[in-house]
Amino acid sequence: MAEPRLATHVWVGAYLARLGQAGIPAYVLRRGDATAGSVLVKCATLDGQAVLWRHEWNLDSDRREWVRAATGAEAQIDTAIAREARFDPDLWVIELESREGVTLLDQPGLE
Repeated sequence: MAEPRLATHVWVGAYLARLGQAGIPAYVLRRGDATAGSVLVKCATLDGQAVLWRHEWNLDSDRREWVRAATGAEAQIDTAIAREARFDPDLWVIELESREGVTLLDQPGLE
């Protein structure tokens, strides 16, 4: 039986609140479909580099997991996000700033 999924806007709100409690600045760069939009998380490390995270289905575990989709210069990550947004009008994009690369995506409740 499939896991129930939160509406995307609810998940995004909860994630932003958790980041705020941890003192990690975060912003919604792009709002997609409130109910079923997919989410990309960009972590800018404030040194010109960034990491892009994507929520994907893992066939082995039969669960959705956050995977590192790309790492590199922030401009390259921005280009990848723009390319993705052209094909997915429902896409949400969250950007956070963490010199250490902390995203909290590995914490329970965010998978």
